[in-house]
Amino acid sequence: MSDHGLYKNKYDGCPLTYALNLIGGKWKLPIIWALNKNGILRYNELKRNIDGITNMVLTQSLKELESDGIVNRKQYMEIPPRVEYSLTDNGKELIPALKALAHWGEKMRNKDEK
Repeated sequence: MSDHGLYKNKYDGCPLTYALNLIGGKWKLPIIWALNKNGILRYNELKRNIDGITNMVLTQSLKELESDGIVNRKQYMEIPPRVEYSLTDNGKELIPALKALAHWGEKMRNKDEK
């Protein structure tokens, strides 16, 4: 796993902490979700799907997600060059867990609104 400049704590050996560090931050989940929803996206298509993300943050997040085996980057040697991003099998395995977490979050939010 790449080091994302995260602080160290006593839970570093915990698999859940490890997983959350891989997908943590403001932009990784929107990237993962956009790729899940659309399948394969080129860089500019991905950027259009995520409101407010900068080029620098998108590029860095994609590099980290690729390094961690969640996103696949495929470059076609054409003129002009074409690059496509998609979820790896590991990234696809993450989706049911994210859906379950979203369901739990919705339930908790509704509880707080009552």
